[in-house]
Amino acid sequence: MNQNNHTGLLSLIRNYVACNLWANERIVEWLKPQVPELLEENVPSSFPSIKATLVHMLDTERFWLSVVQQAPPVFFRDEFTGRNEELFCGIVEQSKEFETYVNSLTEDLILENRYLDTPWVKGERPQFDFILHVINHSTYHRGQVTTIAHNVGIKGAPMTDYNAYLMMPKENINH
Repeated sequence: MNQNNHTGLLSLIRNYVACNLWANERIVEWLKPQVPELLEENVPSSFPSIKATLVHMLDTERFWLSVVQQAPPVFFRDEFTGRNEELFCGIVEQSKEFETYVNSLTEDLILENRYLDTPWVKGERPQFDFILHVINHSTYHRGQVTTIAHNVGIKGAPMTDYNAYLMMPKENINH
């Protein structure tokens, strides 16, 4: 990679991580006032409900943060008591933690390789690849949450696209 592109890469990664937090905050705020039973209603999808999808999203962000920090993973599902408020707070707090970590990285650190050793895949990649994977993964599942919600009668999903984040006046962003 050209040395002159590092600053642009770091800025892009930081924007994506900030957008992820913003998007997760918007999804949580949309879901908080909904009838709790609707969040657990089963719908054919990769996860059976909105709640199960959100737990997966949170656990996945935690897992990948542990990979880039080179720390042992701790899973939310192992400590989750089942309360929606706990889940909503957990998603936002995990995204904030991820953003704090990424914002602490320098141009050189974001390029450092991280090692992955799971039952599914082994290998190494620069941190920024794993970070982008997390954002892509969360975007994918936010789409599923929206689709499941429409299937159980929850309407009015918020716009969470990256371009909407970029074009929104920054004073409208909570964090």
